[in-house]
Formats: sequence, structure tokens, C-alpha cells
Amino acid sequence: MRVRLRLARPDEARLLTELALRSKRYWGYDEAFLETCSDELRLTAEEVCQLHVTVAENDDGRIVGFYALRGATDDDADVSFFFVDPDVIGTGIGRILFAYLVEAALSAGFSRFRIDSDPGAAGFYERMGAVFVGNVPARSVPGRLLPSYRFDVLSPEQ
Repeated sequence: MRVRLRLARPDEARLLTELALRSKRYWGYDEAFLETCSDELRLTAEEVCQLHVTVAENDDGRIVGFYALRGATDDDADVSFFFVDPDVIGTGIGRILFAYLVEAALSAGFSRFRIDSDPGAAGFYERMGAVFVGNVPARSVPGRLLPSYRFDVLSPEQ
């Protein structure tokens, strides 16, 4: 499958929110859990612009994944969103999107970024080369811990 990467448009905020919820549902969460974390998965039109959300479209023009990268410090960034539509999980879309994320971070001058992952997606980030740095509290579910990863954009040799 070929994909085209581009910046999201503000009018796509609802579609991106729906994709995030579908992707989260892929990991077996029930509707009560999804309702609990729906606020943190919801994107507004303003956030789409502020976060410079990048989408991956398939040949038909359907959005099949997206991410948002925001600066945390001069050198560090946070991945606010990284979701792939369940229909295409396992097809390489996530790998393509992650490679583009790394390029975007490098172009923006970041030397590393952090990802607070859903436990189900942790293996994906490890395969991409991210390093587990510990667990962090989930924002919307008290007492829940999420694995946190660091990805160094520049290798020590660079």
C-alpha cells in the first residue's frame, strides 16, 4: 500500500478523533474505558493547526494514520498522538509514519522525542528503536501507568 503524508486540515479534527478512538478500541478496551479517555483522544480544529498534525492517506485518499509532534524544550519533543487505523495495522503504515516522524523531528531541530504509549503499542515503539525509560501516570485514568519511551533522533556518531 502506498501512502501520501501531509499536514492535517482543521476540518479533519472529527475524523482524526474517530480514528484515534478506533485505534484505541483495537487493543480490546470497552466503551466505558474509551469514554473515560475520550477527552485526551479528542482533537479540535485549533489543535490540528497548533500541533502541526501529520496524516497518512492511502491511495483512495482515506486517512489511515496520524501523529502530532510538539516541542517540549529546545532539544526535546513529545509525540502527542500516534494512531494507525485498525484496518491497516500490520501493513507497514505505522513504520512509514514513524519514519516520517523521525524526519520531521530532525528537520525541526529536535535531538530526541518522548512517547507515552498505550501498553498494547509498546512493542511497536520498541521495534522502531525507542528505548523504555519508565512508566508515567495516565492523564485520564487514575492509578493507570503507561510505558514511556525515548527516541534519539541523532545517533551518537552524528
